[in-house]
Amino acid sequence: MSIRHPGEELRDILHSKAEISPFIGIYDAFSATIAGKHSKNLFYSGFGFAASHYGLPDIGFIAWSDILQAAWRIRQILPSHTLMVDIDDGYVDAEVACHVVKQLEAMGVAIVMLEDQARPRRCGHFDGKVLLPLDEYLEKLERVLLTRKNICVIARTDAHGPEIFQRVEAFSSTNADVILVDGIVSEEVLREICKVSRKPILFNQIAGGKSPRLSLSELRSAGVALTLYSTPCLFAAQSAIDRALGDIFENDGRLPDAASGCGVGVKDCATMLRQNLSC
Repeated sequence: MSIRHPGEELRDILHSKAEISPFIGIYDAFSATIAGKHSKNLFYSGFGFAASHYGLPDIGFIAWSDILQAAWRIRQILPSHTLMVDIDDGYVDAEVACHVVKQLEAMGVAIVMLEDQARPRRCGHFDGKVLLPLDEYLEKLERVLLTRKNICVIARTDAHGPEIFQRVEAFSSTNADVILVDGIVSEEVLREICKVSRKPILFNQIAGGKSPRLSLSELRSAGVALTLYSTPCLFAAQSAIDRALGDIFENDGRLPDAASGCGVGVKDCATMLRQNLSC
């Protein structure tokens, strides 16, 4: 029996219009291990990766080779999970974008996200984004689509205002599998996008970002096919680490009891990580 590529399986689900569990944003193998217990669908967030791997904001520092290595580590420990990978703008050049997509497809990544931002790029929920000319982005997107065999591709735009609908219409005429408009400012705009698009729509919401916090029921009602939570793991880690270290130094350097303090001890952590061993 031949094994189907995860991208083919995801494409079948998209075509069936079945409900899909949210994709949960991760930032490294440890966060993936935890998130993987809650969702079969994981998203390697560019924002999270830049923060975790470099300690820098998501403004274009990520090297394509680093994201390939990071995705490979996730595929080794969670091979049955569906992995989405943010490849930013394809690392500027279309040749590099195609190479990255081929490598991710070969390791079993199900879907990649390619954005239409120009450099200097930034997180989709911040102001000051500059877009590539539409024809320039479409040329890059088409190169990627011609290169891929099985992996799904998300065409992402960071447009706002009326230009959103121009770009969604253009993306709908390609062979992209999914469309994402990042930084949508209201549920009303989201509903209009879903009406205009001839492709499944992915909605991304991020704590403190521009988009409204919508429930899964509200998103389904709007016509959304995929939902994405990019940063809950990263933000939870930031808060928990701050709190845990503050507690230590407020108590004269005494560690809290695992049973009554942070709730996790060395044996609990090791037990979870052992589940990632292949033998």
